[in-house]
Amino acid sequence: MQFPSFADTHFQKSERAAPFDSLVAVLFCWAIPQWILPNHITLLRILGAPFVVWGVAFHHYAWAVPLFLVLALTDAIDGTLARTRDQITHWGMMFDPFADKLLIVPVALLVVAVHGGITLACAIAGIEFLTIGVALLWGSQGGEIKANFWGKTKMALQVIGLMCFLLFVWLGAPFREVAVYILWASTFFAAMSLLKKGG
Repeated sequence: MQFPSFADTHFQKSERAAPFDSLVAVLFCWAIPQWILPNHITLLRILGAPFVVWGVAFHHYAWAVPLFLVLALTDAIDGTLARTRDQITHWGMMFDPFADKLLIVPVALLVVAVHGGITLACAIAGIEFLTIGVALLWGSQGGEIKANFWGKTKMALQVIGLMCFLLFVWLGAPFREVAVYILWASTFFAAMSLLKKGG
């Protein structure tokens, strides 16, 4: 399978904007210059994820937790930019979900496995790797790899759940139990996303 070039400037016709795109655009996208492309923001998430993982692994929560939140927000921002500015590319459709998993899976294995149970951590990681496999298979058969409602909801729940866990281990906030329920719910949405061939 041939991977698309990051420099690809042949944008596809924009899909219909999602309902939350208007909110994200009002809050964030107005401040982003036109020369910054959605792919630039996706690349920022890819490059920043290892720093988050290192910070969490060595308990530097004071900067790792805010950085995790900022990078997680870029998932909504690059998608909104791509749809509202008609800048959806093959590179973005391929690497946006990869960037999400690069951020989510290691943090889940580091934090959830210890404080929420190895079963939950493995469920999160396993379904994310399965999603990658299904997406690659679907793409190799000519299918269009793109997020759907289930995948977007899954990502939002993962971010909320992991933030609750991070606040628990950093500040002792009483969020551990609710984080477990939220992350189990995210696995349901992840499974539904697989059925819809999204991610």
